[in-house]
Amino acid sequence: MDKRILIVDDEPSIRKVLSAQLRRVGLGVETAGSGLEACERLAEESFNLVVSDLRMPGRTGLELLQWVCENRPGLPVILITAHGTVDTAVEALKRGAFDYITKPFDRDEIVHVIRKALAAQAGASRRVLEPNPGARFRIIGATSAMRDVYRLIEKVAPSPTTVLVTGESGTGKELVARALHEHSDRADAAFIQINCGAIPESLFESELFGHEKGAFTGASHRKPGRFELADGGTLFLDEVGELPRDMQVKILRALQERRIDRVGGVHPLDVDVRVVAATNVDLAEAVRSGSFREDLYYRLNVIPIHLPPLRTRRDDIPLLVEHFLEKFNRRLGRQVHGLTPSALEALNAHSWPGNIRELENVLERSVLLSEVDLLDITDLVGLTPQQAPPPVEPVELEGMGLKEYVRVHTQKLERERIRRVLQVESGNVTRAARRLGISRKSLQTKMKDYGLRDS
Repeated sequence: MDKRILIVDDEPSIRKVLSAQLRRVGLGVETAGSGLEACERLAEESFNLVVSDLRMPGRTGLELLQWVCENRPGLPVILITAHGTVDTAVEALKRGAFDYITKPFDRDEIVHVIRKALAAQAGASRRVLEPNPGARFRIIGATSAMRDVYRLIEKVAPSPTTVLVTGESGTGKELVARALHEHSDRADAAFIQINCGAIPESLFESELFGHEKGAFTGASHRKPGRFELADGGTLFLDEVGELPRDMQVKILRALQERRIDRVGGVHPLDVDVRVVAATNVDLAEAVRSGSFREDLYYRLNVIPIHLPPLRTRRDDIPLLVEHFLEKFNRRLGRQVHGLTPSALEALNAHSWPGNIRELENVLERSVLLSEVDLLDITDLVGLTPQQAPPPVEPVELEGMGLKEYVRVHTQKLERERIRRVLQVESGNVTRAARRLGISRKSLQTKMKDYGLRDS
């Protein structure tokens, strides 16, 4: 099984039942009987998700969550408890929990939440979090377009005004939403995120507004919705352009009246929520085509913040490369110190349709698979030859037969590889031979053939 889930509960019966339910739907499960045991396993093993009881003797679920946030950042945690209140749910989410489910839980509900957490972990936004000379609000970039974004964040963050963040996928819209929250007077309250493109249409209303016990089949308990959990804080509606048409009018009402109705509820609830929405589609065009309500568009588009694509801010690529190399060296235990000029030129020449997320993926793969500490163009895993600047073909090679052509190019590649490894190993032939996987004598012979000094 590709995914590993760690179930943590001090009750053996809960561990057994939950494990059996998840295995029946094809999920890989391991268990731990306490928060301390879970931390010990997480320190030694790799998991994709933690599902933990909230109240356990010794280390509680919240304490386990804190340990995960400090030692395994990015690993999602779902908390389960029979003692669920809205206050506890908000506290768990404020501390970094992915979601919160109360006992007795419905199997379909918990499987849905777990699959959502695994999908988020697999394609996580990979946030830019480290300090960098070209960074502000934990966002990397020093070009004029990014400085304009920073100025808008500074002006808008302290206000309760609704913000619409636009830009292509992978440009960092979630980072802007978090910056707006963290630099507002709501920073101590919850930041609640919901991906409108990842929720089945039948579950939208329950996810956003919550439901009462018995509101529908499987609703075995009352559950607060995202609006309710974000009360006093910020609600981030990601991919808001994917909202179903019938949900758009309900969200518009919630924004206008600051009031929501739980599914199956009798009394409306007042909520104080600052909404930040994000989209990679042209909402104005969606309004013209009739797929998005015009009144909701104007309600969301009070303050627009646009994030430019990476291809229009190429001067930021060296800053992003520096940040990601540091990040992956630390995470993967590697020592990649930089890129050669030709590798950096290849990155600058690429069109980056996936934006910063694509650049991050290329660098993570390259750092993980590299055998050198200075990445060259051939070490950029995932950057195809077509994407790199094409080499200029010498005129004298054009008349060669195929075999001779291949031989000449093979020798060129071999010479360049040996030269680069010798450079990385400061001319030490023994270490270079070991890195290349050949004997010292063979390396010396090749160095002689290629005119490389044995120093």
